Amino acid sequence: MTDATPAPASPPSRRARVRAPELIGKGGWLNTGEMAYTLADLRGRIVILDFWTFCCINCLHVLDELRELEEKHRDTVVIIGVHSPKFVHEAEHQSVVDAVERYGVHHPVLDDPELATWKQYAVRAWPTLVVIDPEGYVVAQHAGEGHAHAIAKLVEELEAEHAAKGTLRRGDGPYVPPEPVATDLRFPGKALVLPGGHFLVSDSTRHQLVELEADGETVVRRIGSGGRGSGPDSFSEPQGLALLPDGKVIVADTVNHALRTYDPVSGAVETVAGTGRQWWQGSPTEGPALEVDLSSPWDVAWWADRVWIAMAGVHQLWTYDPAAGTVAVAAGTTNEGLVDGPAAEAWFAQPSGLAAAGDRLWIADSETSALRYVERAGAGNGEGEGEGEGDGFVIRTAVGSGLFDFGHRDGAAEQALLQHPLGVTALPDGSVAVSDTYNHALRRYDPATGEVTTLATDLREPSDAVLVGEDIVVVESARHRLTRLRLPDEAVKVEAVAHRTQREATEVASGALTLDVVFTAPTGQKLDTRYGPSTRLLVSATPPELLAEGAGAGTDLHRELVLADGVTEGVLHVSAMAASCDDDPANEYPACHVHQQDWGVPVRVGDSGTSRLTLVLAGLGA
Repeated sequence: MTDATPAPASPPSRRARVRAPELIGKGGWLNTGEMAYTLADLRGRIVILDFWTFCCINCLHVLDELRELEEKHRDTVVIIGVHSPKFVHEAEHQSVVDAVERYGVHHPVLDDPELATWKQYAVRAWPTLVVIDPEGYVVAQHAGEGHAHAIAKLVEELEAEHAAKGTLRRGDGPYVPPEPVATDLRFPGKALVLPGGHFLVSDSTRHQLVELEADGETVVRRIGSGGRGSGPDSFSEPQGLALLPDGKVIVADTVNHALRTYDPVSGAVETVAGTGRQWWQGSPTEGPALEVDLSSPWDVAWWADRVWIAMAGVHQLWTYDPAAGTVAVAAGTTNEGLVDGPAAEAWFAQPSGLAAAGDRLWIADSETSALRYVERAGAGNGEGEGEGEGDGFVIRTAVGSGLFDFGHRDGAAEQALLQHPLGVTALPDGSVAVSDTYNHALRRYDPATGEVTTLATDLREPSDAVLVGEDIVVVESARHRLTRLRLPDEAVKVEAVAHRTQREATEVASGALTLDVVFTAPTGQKLDTRYGPSTRLLVSATPPELLAEGAGAGTDLHRELVLADGVTEGVLHVSAMAASCDDDPANEYPACHVHQQDWGVPVRVGDSGTSRLTLVLAGLGA
């Protein structure tokens, strides 16, 4: 179906029979003990392909969503991660190896740097899940998050169907865990300097905080059990750290969707914000801190008398007020992109680093490869103020142009390029250092001159940095260490490179373009219309002039667009959401689920292009 009132899912016996294309990836296989697999080798098992890339927060959410299903159906289901890179750095094989360990991926991964399998399966978005039945046929496709419950139902149906047919093969899967490596830190995320001069580091892959002596190497103590969890002695991939006025440290406990405090004196750990559940559209966006859901908080900073939170999972900034015990959205709409202006109207894309510096809060906005900042509306900066900014906060961009342009280029900020930065550090002279993660570099932006320079290269995925006297100590995440550098007097000369995402553009015809988002409710569920429309569609474009008609929000998953004359290429941004609930009239409180995805579809306008664009949220396309 292609509108907002889809028919119920077809029973198993009537599913479309589409033969699954072969699995191809130039980078080879990981987590298989060096064995290579074909679909024929997996015949008799239910195969779930997870098309992911490790920069993508939604992909990381799906990894966590699949863990329970992976464990429960280990003898019938084989999950295979198909790594399909967005950034140039993600096409490097060692970077994929690192990411598989960093994020605890416990299933085989096919490294597909040239997007060969992505193209074979006509995938259009990260993340996308494809289900293949034991006979080798594609039976479902899901884009975005929130589909684990639907896939679990489908797996149970497939198990029953193919057990009856004699085509289900049970047994151990192809996963072979890699040999563990002994290092004091393992993919550390962020760091801070404690009042006594020691370092506190979020040791993300080991789910701990680690206190190091002033040499940055000697371990003083570890905080947390070392196992993934949400109890008083556990963390789950912690990231950001910030010192509070009372001497405690606020911790972004990222995969627990929570904020914790750690008292360096007593050693006590306390949860102060978040419920442990991930925030979804329609959930409260302010209120008592322990009663409001959060979504992958990645960094924290104390600024303007409260804790600011880089809420990477929903592309927003939130705040936590310790005195009032409340949280609230401070900036961002949840739409993914780069839009400046009044805080409530701004768009972000996985904000991942924060640094307070006087009247500005600097932001490393990772997916737009941008350096941005928050300041009070009307602050005198020589850049002009937008209309309607009022007395609140306003968002501005210093470096970066959008989701699809990245690279390593110094010079004037308006043309400079970063690649997926995760950290930002305020420097004493008013400039800022940027941990330019996927360029393996430390960069500098000077607001006084508007220039971007390179401070250091040959780092390995730097994710944060802290000042210690005249030195800067960098968190080299993929080298599992802190690295001390002397701030240089002169910039490092680098050869400029510019990149765009390598996904092929969709050829579309000029003029009218029909957009359909496919959504089929899972078996036993229906669209939730108790409180109004249960679907949402938001369409925009880069450049905005690409769309003459059809931009904006609506509740129908079908939209008639008109492409403007004279614009030959661009990106269509499509955000879709659908809510489904158990279809049981006798149940007064049915279980409900939200399915959502953002697409950025590169398009090229030409006479031979298609006049219909179909995106699959859940189900099967034509």
